[in-house]
Amino acid sequence: MVEFMDSLTFWQWFVLAAVLLAIEVFAPGAIFLWIGVSAAFVGIIVAILPVPWEIQISLWSILSVASLFGWHFYRRAHPVSGTDEPALNRRGSGYVGRRFTLSEPIVNGFGKIRVDDSTWKIASDQDFSVGQTVIVTAVENTVLRVALAAPEN
Repeated sequence: MVEFMDSLTFWQWFVLAAVLLAIEVFAPGAIFLWIGVSAAFVGIIVAILPVPWEIQISLWSILSVASLFGWHFYRRAHPVSGTDEPALNRRGSGYVGRRFTLSEPIVNGFGKIRVDDSTWKIASDQDFSVGQTVIVTAVENTVLRVALAAPEN
C-alpha cells in the first residue's frame, strides 16, 4: 500500500476526479462534485510540482472539506428562489384568463377547443353554441374550465 501511495501521479488524481464526478451524476447533491473538483485541483498541483503523497492526501482532504463548507454557506446566503416561469410545467395554467371563440359546441357541460397547437377538453356548468366567446377560469387536471366571456369594450 505504501508503494502505491509513493507512486501517486497527477493522472490518478484526474481519474479519481472523473469517478467522483460520474458518481455525482447518479447521486446528485453536490457532495461528490466538490470532492471531485478538489481531486482535480490536487492533480493539477501534482502535475506542476512534485509533492509527497502525504501532502497530496492532506491537501485533498482540506480542499474537500473547505469546498463542502464553502458550498453550504454559499447556498445558505443565496437560497434558490422561485422561478421566473412558475407555470413552465403546468401548461394549462397559462391559459387561465384567455378568451376563445368556440368552433364546437359545449354539450352536456363538455366540449373541445383548439388552443394554439393543441386540442383541450373543456368543461362548463352550462352549454354553449358555436361562435360564442368563452374565457378559461380554471384548470382541473387536463380539463379547462370555461365560462361565458363578457363582451369586450
